[in-house]
This record gives sequence, C-alpha cells and structure tokens, in this order.
Amino acid sequence: MEIGIVGKPNVGKSTFFSAATLAHAGIGNYPFTTRDPNRGVAYVRMPCPHTEFEVECNPHNSDCLHGTRMIPVEIIDVAGLVPDAHKGRGLGNQFLDDLSQARVLIHIVDVSGSTTEEGDVVPLKSHDPVTDVAFLHNEITYWIKNLLFKDWKRLSRQVGLSGNKIEKVLGEKLTGLGIKEAHVHKALREVEMPDSMMHWGEEEFLALSRSLRKISKPIIIAANKSDLVEPDDISRLHEVAGGDPVIPTAADYELALRRASDHHLIEYTPGTDDFKIVDETKMSEPQIHALERIRDFIQHHGSTGVQDCLEKAVYEILDLIVVYPVEDDTHLTDKNGNVLPDAYLMPTGCTARDLAYRVHTDLGENFIRAMDVRTKRVVGADHELKNNDIIKIISH
Repeated sequence: MEIGIVGKPNVGKSTFFSAATLAHAGIGNYPFTTRDPNRGVAYVRMPCPHTEFEVECNPHNSDCLHGTRMIPVEIIDVAGLVPDAHKGRGLGNQFLDDLSQARVLIHIVDVSGSTTEEGDVVPLKSHDPVTDVAFLHNEITYWIKNLLFKDWKRLSRQVGLSGNKIEKVLGEKLTGLGIKEAHVHKALREVEMPDSMMHWGEEEFLALSRSLRKISKPIIIAANKSDLVEPDDISRLHEVAGGDPVIPTAADYELALRRASDHHLIEYTPGTDDFKIVDETKMSEPQIHALERIRDFIQHHGSTGVQDCLEKAVYEILDLIVVYPVEDDTHLTDKNGNVLPDAYLMPTGCTARDLAYRVHTDLGENFIRAMDVRTKRVVGADHELKNNDIIKIISH
C-alpha cells in the first residue's frame, strides 16, 4: 500500500512528508526542491489491546506509544506538479510515473494563497487556492485520457477481434497506473458510453478518464498553512472539492512537535490536541512562545491535521482494519514470547485465511482453523475479521 503526497511545488509537501515520517526530505522556499521521490514510513494509530488485557506488549512491526499502537504505512512525496504536466511540463512525466502505484493521494494545497501555480512565493492571499484543487484533478484525468486516447483504435480492434470485455482490455492497458479491471468496470457503469469503442471520441474518453481518476486515485485535500487563514478560506475549498475530504493542516507545526518530542523536550502523541513540556529550562523563550502558538492551533482544530489525513486515507478511503495475530491465545505471544508483536492492516471483509497468508504463505496453505482470542471461539477459514481482532491461527 502506498499513499502519494502530491501538489504543486513549494506548498509544504516535503514538510508534510518529514512530519509524517521524521525522515530527511529537502525542504526549501523555492520550486522543485523535491526532484526525486522521497519514500518513507508513516504511521496510523489504533488503541493497543495490551491495555485491555493489562499486559506489557513487545511490538515487532509497529511501535506502541502511551497505549497507542503506531502501525506503519508507506508514503511517497513526489516532484511538484505544474500546469500541463500531462504534456511533460516541469517534472510532469516523472511526477505522474512516481504516483502511478499510489492507492490514495493526499493533495497538499497552500490555503494561504502564498504560492503561484508555478510554486513561486507571493504575498499572502495573492493566489486563489481554489484553482489548485481543480488543477490537480484535471492533470491526473488528462494523464489517464492521453494514455487511452492515443491508442484507442488498436484497443477497439483488440476488443472486437478477441471477444474480450472492454474492461479487461482497458484494465490491462492501464495496469501500470495501478488501475485495475474492477476500477474500469465501475467507471463504465457510471459513465454512459456508446456500445462500440469504435464510436468513442475524445469527449467520451475524457468522461471515462474523469471517472477512473475518482475511483482509482481518490484524493484527500490537506488545506496546509491553515494557521495563516480564517475558517471561511478553508470552507471555500469544500465548495470546489467535489466530495473530496478537506482537512485543515499545519504541517510545519506537526514537524516542530515531532522534532521536539524526538529531542525529549515535550511529550507528544501524533494526532492529539495537546502536548506536555518536559522541562522549560531546556528551551528558549521564543521556543516556548512558538509551542504555545502551536497549542492554540491544535486545541482549536483538534490536531495539526497531518495524522488526520493519513488516517482518513487508511481507515476510511482504503477501508482497512487492524488485526493482531498471535500463537499463544493465553499469553498473547508469538513463538518467541513477544506479547502482541505484530499489527497488520487488512481490507475490510478479509477472512482468517487471508490473515494467515498475510503472515506467511505456508501458514495460509496449511491453514486448519483459527481462534478469536477474545471470545475463545474457534472459527473457520471464511470467518470475516473485525477491526482490532486478536486471532490465533492453527495450521499443519
């Protein structure tokens, strides 16, 4: 699974990425700071079951922070996008190729209006951020459409000669973009297209591509630099978002909090609405004032927005749940005695056998049965898992 961090240059994409991962990314006040994609691991939260069972956990694939399990997800920060990127302007081709396999996109928008469409710095509210929302939608739509339209005659002949369904042929054509046959099938149901591909024209392909973009590359809008604007400025983004979630965000505040926490200056759990200063004597007066400004923002908005964007992507748009496999249902341990060692993100509707395969192929192939640790109920291969389940898998 991969979450793409996207947007025009100089809007805070790399700051968002660094805040989410605490990895080093080039952060600068000029366009195209990011040329090569930054890949890293961010985390989404889930209450750790160790508090429910009153045991101490020994996490292996995920951290536990003050009773909150931090579960890893892969994110990628790609080169900034400029108008006509689908025609190769700027770093457009690289941008589009880099995000091809992303399953959901977080679009960083400078809601303060202090960067032009090219990413140049201008005075506050000099640029209308509303235009940036439609701009990204259009670039991705035209990217998909161009790939289809330039080859449509061959594709239509392929459908006619092979007898294959249209969605199968188009799915194979677009597989490199992370677009699946199921996405095409759903888009074709949503858009009224002529029965024969030979009668499709540019407008039909554009309508299909627009639907494919919404289905295969869902977008969350991070209204970044929200600390510099009024609520009405953020509300305007909702009006043009076309149903995409809009989340007020201050990525630089999140980065400051995580760095302060990393240096043991504060106690902070990402995504929360407060923090605790450990020792004011270790900080300067300007640092303390800066932290108080951040506290005012997160208490008003509920968080800096960074964690909210990630969790909206994982838990709502991708519709994933968290499941904990164990080998010993009494002590909640693996074979090495680690308590609740692993937390796996799994699709809603997954089964006990799906989890077994996720842990190890051999476990899935030799699956006998499983146990719901909370209820001590023995379940079969097709048992549907629930969020926060603890499951013991029994195999040959």
